[in-house]
Amino acid sequence: MNHASKSVPRHLARGALGVGLVVGSIALVPTLGPLTLLAAPLALPAFRGCPTCWLIGLTQTITQGRLRRTCTDGTCTLTRT
Repeated sequence: MNHASKSVPRHLARGALGVGLVVGSIALVPTLGPLTLLAAPLALPAFRGCPTCWLIGLTQTITQGRLRRTCTDGTCTLTRT
């Protein structure tokens, strides 16, 4: 499954949105009550699943087109293109 975005700034914007939703929902609990926690699951589409998936996608976005994996005789290597 590919988690990469079209560009690094776009991927970072999705991450900022996801983190903002999670942190904001937790930070607003004392003032607005526990219903604000319902905003936290809205971060899942921004992260494309979870924060780990987002980090994998960031790595894929940065290395997109720069690394190539080749496998021969059961041994795989990464080479720069």
